[in-house]
Amino acid sequence: MSDLFSTDSPVTEKRFHPLADRMRPVNFDQVVGQSHLLGKDKPLRLAIESNQLHSMLFWGPPGTGKTTIARLIARYSDARFLTISAVLSGIKDIREAIDQARQYQGQTVLFVDEVHRFNKSQQDAFLPYIEDGTILFVGATTENPSFELNNALLSRTRTYVLKPISFDDIEQVIKRALSDRENGLGKLELRISEDACQILIRAADGDARRALTFLEISGDLVESKEIDATLVREVVAQGLRRFDKKGDLFYEQISALHKSVRGSDPDAALYWFCRMIDGGCDPIYIARRVVRMAVEDIGIADPRGLEMTLYGWQTYERLGSPEGELAIAQGIVYLACAAKSNALYLAYNMAMQDAQELGSLDVPKHLRNAPNQFMKSQGYGENYRYAHDEADAFAADENYFPEEMEARRYYRPVNRGLEIKIAEKLDYLRAKNKSARE
Repeated sequence: MSDLFSTDSPVTEKRFHPLADRMRPVNFDQVVGQSHLLGKDKPLRLAIESNQLHSMLFWGPPGTGKTTIARLIARYSDARFLTISAVLSGIKDIREAIDQARQYQGQTVLFVDEVHRFNKSQQDAFLPYIEDGTILFVGATTENPSFELNNALLSRTRTYVLKPISFDDIEQVIKRALSDRENGLGKLELRISEDACQILIRAADGDARRALTFLEISGDLVESKEIDATLVREVVAQGLRRFDKKGDLFYEQISALHKSVRGSDPDAALYWFCRMIDGGCDPIYIARRVVRMAVEDIGIADPRGLEMTLYGWQTYERLGSPEGELAIAQGIVYLACAAKSNALYLAYNMAMQDAQELGSLDVPKHLRNAPNQFMKSQGYGENYRYAHDEADAFAADENYFPEEMEARRYYRPVNRGLEIKIAEKLDYLRAKNKSARE
């Protein structure tokens, strides 16, 4: 079998291969970070080693080994390895890959990178060839398959979740690359200081490919035999953390921020806010979401929460970064420490449901304005009780709902913050209503 990690073409042999490509694992023992899938006696490894294969999807962050494992599947099963990228390919490319698989006498592993970028019809194009065995389909995605892929494709594949590479495993990858004299940097006899290694590991952010890219650049720039912390800092200075503004990680982090605020943990809330800012998230987006948190989770228990978050938003718009980000952070910490209530949020949802389900009920005539004689003759405004003329400015037992609708109680204050006083006031008014009816 030809080597999947090299090429027979004399032209392509001269092509530059990045360190990350040269250091791609060629057996299971070299794969780091995915022992839950490829460890000894794990189902995926057993299936590959016994050649009892099935079409599958690999879901995980960049640089966690999706392509590598797909290549290993082809290597261990003595199959032809074809790859297409959904970023660059279309139906024509899919058909050409299928034609190549048909012409091949043995098994073909078709690896589809970023498969979530294919639309429904493009995803459907694989289905008959998965079913008749023309291809062993292996898809890779950084997005949640249940949201991004068709049910028909999901039902014909098994999804495996890949984890970010740990700091210890990233360190192992770096040291292997420095010691490997055939494919790595071993011939250069480079060393890396402990401080520099730790900076590189943190900058890689769970992405082995990223770590090797930074290491290779550092090796190209080093003037001595030792890669030091100063050089690595310069190399990784522009490398932001993993943050996809439209992907799962985006929604996972904003969810973590929201839940930390709701859970009254200002420290965790600050951490997730800083993670998103460090990753390149638009602070205005966060400011909008924080205003939503103020209404949804703090509400009338502490109305100042809404003021604080609006101030943070406005401050950022006026001052920009980094002063404006600090103002947003101030609002986040205030919300996390504030009394919590979702009473307004629940009341709004219940009222909206009634408004949508009960139809266009008429406004009671006594609540309608009567700006002219004709409207007065129709009974508009008749018997309306002006609250300011009543004791305590409250018209006891007055009805403000449509006549065809029973009175509802949507808003139920919680026993926290300002809503304690609000609940006492509402109880007092309801008691007056009851007395007026008796």
